[in-house]
Amino acid sequence: MVGDLSRHGILTREEDDADRRRRIVAIASDYAAPITEWLSGSATAWTEVLAALTPAERVTIVATMRAYEAALEKHTST
Repeated sequence: MVGDLSRHGILTREEDDADRRRRIVAIASDYAAPITEWLSGSATAWTEVLAALTPAERVTIVATMRAYEAALEKHTST
């Protein structure tokens, strides 16, 4: 995915001067603002939805999301 996004100019990849084996991947400056705007809508929606929940409900949501991420990693890692 990083390769595809790099070829389209959305991401940049540079060598790390301190460690040539390492690559630094960043969002290209032309795309930083639109991506931030796109993600901020999602963050705002999550904040709104979570604010309406009780602390116990929030704990359940967070635990469920963590369990989902762990299961996803288990099933997608090779």
